[in-house]
Amino acid sequence: MIPKEVLRNIKKIQITTSRMVTDVFAGKYQSVFKGTGMEFYEVREYLPGDEIRAIDWNVTARMGHPYVKKFVEERELTVMLVLDASMSCRFGSVKQLKNQLAAELCSVLAFSAIQNNDKVGLIIFTDRIEKFVPPRKGLRHVLRVIREALYYQPQGKGTDIALALEYLNRVTKRKAISFIISDFFAPDYLKRLSVTNKRHDIIAVTITDPREIEIPDIGIVQLRDAETGKNILVDTSDKVFRKRYSEDARNRMNNREKMFLSSNVDRIDIRTNVPYMRELIKFFRARERKLR
Repeated sequence: MIPKEVLRNIKKIQITTSRMVTDVFAGKYQSVFKGTGMEFYEVREYLPGDEIRAIDWNVTARMGHPYVKKFVEERELTVMLVLDASMSCRFGSVKQLKNQLAAELCSVLAFSAIQNNDKVGLIIFTDRIEKFVPPRKGLRHVLRVIREALYYQPQGKGTDIALALEYLNRVTKRKAISFIISDFFAPDYLKRLSVTNKRHDIIAVTITDPREIEIPDIGIVQLRDAETGKNILVDTSDKVFRKRYSEDARNRMNNREKMFLSSNVDRIDIRTNVPYMRELIKFFRARERKLR
């Protein structure tokens, strides 16, 4: 039995995000993701005006006159949401924790998919695979995806993105639009990311809190690594410390950006203190330009 409070929260997200999808993303999702794949339909006799590249030379040789391959647009897609539920994502200094914002992003992407009759699946991971919801269609299924994204209680604390990508390849046989939603605070996944992006269309959705980039002058505080549990006492009034903190953060972000570029992976940079719709629209527009 799902508690009433949980149902209310799911309903609230459903209303908010489905309205966004209808008002803002109408047509954008389809123009970006539909038609990216073509599947073989049949062969037919060559007609004047057909492209030479479309000729099926094996059939032509057997039949003694030219035949061309006919392809149709592959309309049904699979969208996989690969959600980081590690302890570093259970942090936030503004309105929402990073994991709450991630669940809302899952909702927007899932509603966009089912509005276009696509399947949606979910993989929740930490330093292990926590939950797999196989791709399906329909509102009821999407509501389950939202519920799992919001309320699933993970067992692990750390982050293993390489493991999540390997699992994605194992459970998804056909090419899928795969959104990896994470802060990407994890080592050694560049090779796996590059390999997986050749098989699927990977989009990295990075979620960052402003306190992960800059720390204010609030005196002596104890910082805790959410994934390892390690504590450290720091003096935030020290200008040198604050400068080094910001420089380290920006270096991490620059290295992350270079990694996505080298892997040819598109990214959407989301901040917990900035409305995410702007960045989603920016991504869709960039994708549209790329496809022209």
